[in-house]
Amino acid sequence: MGEILGHQVPEAAAVKEQQEKVKTMIAQLGIDCDERTPERIVRYHAMLADWNTRMNLTGDTDFDTSLDRHYADSLAPLANTELFAQGISLIDVGSGAGFPGLPLAIARPDMQVTLLDSLMKRINFLAAVVEELGLENVKLVHARAEDGGRDAALREQFDLAVARAVAPLPVLCELLLPFVKVGGRMACYKGPSAAEEIEAGSKAARMMGAAEITTIPVVLPSQPEWQHCVMTCEKKVKTVRQYPRKAGTPSRSPLGTNAKTEK
Repeated sequence: MGEILGHQVPEAAAVKEQQEKVKTMIAQLGIDCDERTPERIVRYHAMLADWNTRMNLTGDTDFDTSLDRHYADSLAPLANTELFAQGISLIDVGSGAGFPGLPLAIARPDMQVTLLDSLMKRINFLAAVVEELGLENVKLVHARAEDGGRDAALREQFDLAVARAVAPLPVLCELLLPFVKVGGRMACYKGPSAAEEIEAGSKAARMMGAAEITTIPVVLPSQPEWQHCVMTCEKKVKTVRQYPRKAGTPSRSPLGTNAKTEK
């Protein structure tokens, strides 16, 4: 018994320390989060580290590194309360290990969050986390983005479509905007390359029925040198039926980058 307790106490202390670090991160970001967020993010990370030993979910599962790279980065845009309004429906396209959609769902249970990914093994991981944490505001969809964007059950059904650094901006416009309702928005988490993509991205956004793309700077207090931002635009009219194109085409031939795709 003494040996078991001796093992459990350091574990409990480490978990408590991680939860305090999450609380500090949230306070630094100045965002409103559900009170269960620190505890749930720590449990989520423990599952991520465990599953990552058996499948490739993320490159580094060190908690302190992940706190900035994954959790703070996912949650920081919540400071924009217009973009992340109360009660919105949100789809995370190409969710992977769950970023940014799962931290957003944890922090904001008022939002209805759909996580879409093309690999069943990642969906299985996300399903295990959702069940373990008891997240009632999360749905999972196994599909490629191009196929999901043509599915009547998903097409133009969401107030906000998000993705984090998975493709160039013109590609993201074609993959995300078909999911967005007229009057809704797209939000792409981007790094330093964002400025180079905005011209082609704006062309692609217009082809999807959206307005010009604007850039919202995102500051992580713990990493002030990181040049992160959210690139967003409003959906003005319905996306024409030909978009998104068949699977693989958006990445091979991005919209807004040559005359052929713009016809």
